[in-house]
Amino acid sequence: MAAKITYTIQDVLGDLSVAANGWKKELTYTSWNNRDEKFDLRSWNPDHSAMTKGITLTKEEILKLKDILNDIDFDKY
Repeated sequence: MAAKITYTIQDVLGDLSVAANGWKKELTYTSWNNRDEKFDLRSWNPDHSAMTKGITLTKEEILKLKDILNDIDFDKY
């Protein structure tokens, strides 16, 4: 039997998109299994009781991602 995953969303930082069924792809600051909070990117249902797979990033990782995104010439793609 799979272990129960617990989470506490400390802050919803922003929505990236909203699907027709109401699920939102969000950047949140979340604690998983009572560990230190991390930045988290995934889709959530409207009441945050279900989610898709996603990624978590430390502060250092999200700052590096910010630098990478700032340096990309998006018109190239």
